[in-house]
Amino acid sequence: MKFTVSSSALLSLLATTGKVISNKNTLPILDYFLMELEGNTLKVTASDLETRLIGRLEVESVESAGMVAAPSKQILDSLKEFPELPLTIEVNEKNWEITISWKSGSLSIPGANAVSYPAMQQLNNEKKEFMLNVDLLVNGINKTIFATADDELRPVMNGVYMNLQPGSLTCVGTDAHKLVKYEAEIENETSAAFILHKKPANLLKNILLKEEDDIKVSYDSNNACFELKSHTLSCRLIEGTFPNYNAVIPTANPNKLLVDRIELLNGIKRVAVCSNPTTNLIRMDIANNKITLTAQDINFSMSANETLSCSYDGEPISIGFKSTFLVEILSNIATPTVLIELADSTRAGVFKPVYDDKQSSATLMLLMPMMINA
Repeated sequence: MKFTVSSSALLSLLATTGKVISNKNTLPILDYFLMELEGNTLKVTASDLETRLIGRLEVESVESAGMVAAPSKQILDSLKEFPELPLTIEVNEKNWEITISWKSGSLSIPGANAVSYPAMQQLNNEKKEFMLNVDLLVNGINKTIFATADDELRPVMNGVYMNLQPGSLTCVGTDAHKLVKYEAEIENETSAAFILHKKPANLLKNILLKEEDDIKVSYDSNNACFELKSHTLSCRLIEGTFPNYNAVIPTANPNKLLVDRIELLNGIKRVAVCSNPTTNLIRMDIANNKITLTAQDINFSMSANETLSCSYDGEPISIGFKSTFLVEILSNIATPTVLIELADSTRAGVFKPVYDDKQSSATLMLLMPMMINA
C-alpha cells in the first residue's frame, strides 16, 4: 500500500473520524484507524463498537492499494506538526510498519494487521429508508441535544428522539427536569421514529455542517445508518419507549411574560453567583411589568437581586428555577425576545422564541420549577 496525499486533508479526515474513538476501549484494535485504499479513494474507519464513522478522501498518485490498522494517537500527533505539503505513505505488509515521507524527511510508526478490525453491523431486511434535509437535521439536533440526560437507569433519556411523520419532523430531548421539542414542516410521506444516542448525534451535527445535499437515513430496530457525501455514520439506537412528552407540556399557562433574552440571561448569571452551590436556586418574582431575580446562600451570608423590565400579562407570581438550567435554555434560544408562559409556582414554565414573521419550524422549551421558601 503506497500513495501520496495532502497533509492537511488527511489530518482533517482523521481528526473528524477520530472523535468516535473512546478513551476506554474494550478491544485494543479500536485504538486504531482502519485505513483502506481502493482505486483513488482512501477510506478511514473509526469505531467504539456502538458507533462507527467512515470518512472518504480522494488521494493522488496511488502506487498500490491495500489496508492497514494505524495507531490513532501516533498518526494524529505526527500529522499535527506538518504544514500543508504532500506526504507519501507506504505500508510494509510483512511487519505492518507505516512510513510517512516528505520532501525533507520521513518517520515510521508501527501499524497492525487490519484483519482483526470489527466488521460493520448490517441492517436487517426490515430496515426503513428515507431522505432528510441537512438543515432540518442539524437544527433538530442543535436545539435538543443539550436537554438530553446522562442517566444509566433511564437510558431512553440519553438521546434525541426523532419522529418523522408525513409533513413534519419532531425532535425531542429531555432529562426529566427540562424538555425541548423542535417541530419542522417537511415534504415527506414516510413515518419513522427512533432514539439517537447523544454521542453519534454530536458527531453527526459536526459533520453535517460541511454538507449541502440531503442525507439518506436507513434504520432497523437496533441500528441506524446516515449516508453523507464523504462520510457514513452507523450507530446503535437506544432501545426502549420514549416518555410521552406531550403529556407533560402545559397547554394553558395563563401568565405570559415577554422579556429581552440577553438582559434576562445576563441578569441570571450575575445573580446566580450568590446562589446556593448545591441547589443553584434563583427566585423570580413577576408583577407590574417587572421581574425581580433573587438568589441567596444562607451558609455564607451571600445574596443578590436584580430587577428587570418586561411585558407581563397575568397574576403576580413567584417561582424558583435552577439557574444553570435557565442559562442553558436561554442560551439555546436564538431570538432577541423570549416568551415565558407560567401557571403557578409548582407547574412547569414554557419558554418560546419570539419571531417577527411566520416560521416553518417551532421550538418549545420546558423547565420544571424548584420549591421556594415563602
